[in-house]
Amino acid sequence: MKIVIVGAGEVGSHLAKLLSKEEQDVILVDKDADRLAVIDSNYNLMTLCGSPTSFSVLKSAGTHKCDLFIAVTPFEDKNLTACAIAKHLGAKKTVARVDNWEFMEKKNADFFRQSGISKLIYPEYLAAQEIISSLKWPWTKSIFELQNGRLMVVGVKMNEESRLNGMKLKEVGMTQRNFHVAVIKRKNVTIIPRGDDEIELGDILYFTSTPEHLDEIREICGLDNHKIEKVIVMGGSRIAIRLVALAGDIFKFKIIEKDRARCVELCEKCPDAQIINGDARDIETLTEEGIDETDAFIAVTGSSEMNILASLTAKECGVAKTVAEVEDLQFITSADNLNISTVINKKLLASSNIFQLLLDSDESTAKFMALGDADIAEMEVKPKSKLTKGPVRSLSLNRDMTIAGLIRDGKGMLVSGNTVIEPGDRVVVFCLSGSIHKIERLFG
Repeated sequence: MKIVIVGAGEVGSHLAKLLSKEEQDVILVDKDADRLAVIDSNYNLMTLCGSPTSFSVLKSAGTHKCDLFIAVTPFEDKNLTACAIAKHLGAKKTVARVDNWEFMEKKNADFFRQSGISKLIYPEYLAAQEIISSLKWPWTKSIFELQNGRLMVVGVKMNEESRLNGMKLKEVGMTQRNFHVAVIKRKNVTIIPRGDDEIELGDILYFTSTPEHLDEIREICGLDNHKIEKVIVMGGSRIAIRLVALAGDIFKFKIIEKDRARCVELCEKCPDAQIINGDARDIETLTEEGIDETDAFIAVTGSSEMNILASLTAKECGVAKTVAEVEDLQFITSADNLNISTVINKKLLASSNIFQLLLDSDESTAKFMALGDADIAEMEVKPKSKLTKGPVRSLSLNRDMTIAGLIRDGKGMLVSGNTVIEPGDRVVVFCLSGSIHKIERLFG
């Protein structure tokens, strides 16, 4: 697939790197030659220095024959203009990153389609959705609902109370048949486990199960299920605004923001939240605002380091659930290994959302979620697919992937070695980054 990406910022660079690993034909366009030089020398992709809204530059990039055009510069007006030009030149599908929630409203969808824009991406909205899921399931590090919750993927960190510590995967399978351990993240290593792999204290396990068995996973991992009501948010960012707009009727939000002028704006934009002008890094401020009675603390400032430190401070104050926005990818693994409940990253969320278009021309029939150096893909099995040729144990699947579950006739179910996959099944696959192109071939 030929893909043109304009904007070599955080989202564009990460997406270009991700796609280049998947052996896609990628060209990255940006006005900053120095930024492109760093990427060009380290990854298998082409770069082009020039304006993202120039007809001649986009023609030189091959936009007229590209399958997917992605505009993710920091400026939404340039992204929208670039997509309109790309569609006019002949791009099959276009994706634009935006920062204005009004653009995402359904009543405006026809306007953008007529303007040549196939899909809009609003990273802050995706981050807010992720945070809400983590608040609804506070004992998890991350949770994904597939097919409206028919199949669930949950990430859980093993603590000292976990009954799984020291057990081999095959021992777990002998006694627990209601969930599947699909991935183990151990410090800086991601493992697609086999029967002899042993679970260790501090591991992050990704389970696949059906909704009725989630409490069983929580209990065997030695975790409590505490309800979230009172939430302190550090930083009046766009994520905070979207979070309150989406869940202000579910949780009691209190936003602490240092900038007084920003607080005035927040009072207008977040009528369902209490706005406090102060520094949430200060223990005295947190104490005054009732940190000891708070159920969750969310740090969404523009600084990854500040968000990590503030979340650790909140944990020390007794807050059960902490969420930190960590945008520096090199900090994600470190943050996961610290005493922080959930780590979110807009780049990974936006990239995952865009990647669905690569898995299927109709994104509603495919889902993709990035976990740093591992990926989850949910795709429909086509007729005559290699996956339907016999029981899973006979398929000789690559060791860097595992089939974790499937949905058949609207019902979620786990997969064992004896499972025979059928055309039309929606299969959930975990794999190491850079392996999705191999998996696509399996699905037909």
